[in-house]
Amino acid sequence: MTPADLLTDALDRVRESVATVLDAASDDLLAQRPGPDANTIAWLVWHLTRVLDDHASDVAGTEQVWTAGGYAERFGLPFDTAEIGYGQTTEQVGQVRAPAALLADYHEAAQAQALAFVGGVTAEDLDRVVDERWDPPVTLGVRLVSVVNDCTQHVGQAAYVRGLLG
Repeated sequence: MTPADLLTDALDRVRESVATVLDAASDDLLAQRPGPDANTIAWLVWHLTRVLDDHASDVAGTEQVWTAGGYAERFGLPFDTAEIGYGQTTEQVGQVRAPAALLADYHEAAQAQALAFVGGVTAEDLDRVVDERWDPPVTLGVRLVSVVNDCTQHVGQAAYVRGLLG
């Protein structure tokens, strides 16, 4: 198995889980919170997709699907287009309201762009430094594992919330 195969498989598992979480989900279910300050399914899927789109586009040197594909306008959120959800307040989390079809469409588009990049990643590429703002500097391998980890955690949370809310 190559690094490209491994990354593709990991991201495909996230995509499959996102599709399952969103399947036949009503707008009300997606916006419901299991507790007063809990994250909604809509926010969790939007956030994990924003992280995937933002981070994968950055290392690939491409424009994010969020802006290039017109998703920022389609979602119509009251945030800066660079927002990915990190550190948002409970009020901001509640402002992410979107139908399942739009969330799924955005995830599929971000996934396709990410897979186009990771499909060409070699073992040698993994050691390339992509972010020098950290000590130690972040390599491509570390960044991509971080993205997969974040996406996996949040789609698991979304599945759990869906299970709680039925």
